[in-house]
Amino acid sequence: MDFNVKKLASDAGVFFTRAVQFTEEKLGQAEKTELDPHLENLITRADGTKNWTEKILRQTEVLLQPNPIDHTGARIEEFIYDKLDKKLPSRTTNAELLGQYMLEAANEFGPGTPYGSTLITVAEYQKRLGGAEREFLHTSAINFLSPLRNFLEGDWRTISKERRLLENRRLDLDICKARVKKAKQAEAKAAEQLHGPGKMHGYRWMFTKCQENGLKVKKEEVRLILAKLDPEGSAFRQQRRLYRRQYFSKRPNHIWHIDSYDKLKPFGVCINGCIDGFSRKVIWLNAYKTSSDPKVIGGYFVEALETLGKCPKLVCTDRGTENACAELSMVLNIVY
Repeated sequence: MDFNVKKLASDAGVFFTRAVQFTEEKLGQAEKTELDPHLENLITRADGTKNWTEKILRQTEVLLQPNPIDHTGARIEEFIYDKLDKKLPSRTTNAELLGQYMLEAANEFGPGTPYGSTLITVAEYQKRLGGAEREFLHTSAINFLSPLRNFLEGDWRTISKERRLLENRRLDLDICKARVKKAKQAEAKAAEQLHGPGKMHGYRWMFTKCQENGLKVKKEEVRLILAKLDPEGSAFRQQRRLYRRQYFSKRPNHIWHIDSYDKLKPFGVCINGCIDGFSRKVIWLNAYKTSSDPKVIGGYFVEALETLGKCPKLVCTDRGTENACAELSMVLNIVY
């Protein structure tokens, strides 16, 4: 047996996507393309026609053949001949069979007896009724039941197939619309970032920003959008070369840079240092049991001010809370 795992996985993915899409449409969370009103009317009429045709066909079969499986196995015989595409042979009706029994009984009793002659007369009329019934059943099956079956087994299957195809195309269109909408939102966000702080970042950082803003887009889509909006930047980043910027400080003690080294923190050693941006002079480099306490970092800063007798104009740190006291000390020294 040819078992295609990839096709099975693809079909399962499509089924899951369709289920999610139908659920979102029912909850009003997804856009649904409305079909043409005339087409909607035709679909509704087709459903009504199909339902009534099934009811009429079923009830007519019950009327013409009340017992589905009689002593001749009528339904089974019809089914077999229909599948073999052969003509169904003529069957003896119950009235004809009754007439045949009456004739045989009359012959046994004697045609000359009153009982026998009466049976012969009734048997003739029973055979006529049976023939008329057989003709009626045959005519009804050809002229009435066959068109109904042809509609259900032929036309309605074609209609159902086309409807499924149309529904799948509508779902695909809605998915494309949703993707285009999300792509436009992502493009707007990327353009905003490119004109702001995100101009030096790549598509991975931009994808993270889109996720943070609630935009559900694929990373590949963000990459293509960024390549369209910033082709020069994308080409430069593909070269995987560092863009070295020029650092400039006006004078000594214009700016101090403070940071901590926490790689040895698991061993109980927390290093904190400060360097002057102009002269590269190390203002302090201390090791202690913690570098997360603002009082400790502030103490380093105040001690450096007392030792040097000078205060920097700017302090460059990260946004950690441990640097708050150092910043406050700098402000107080500038003011007073």
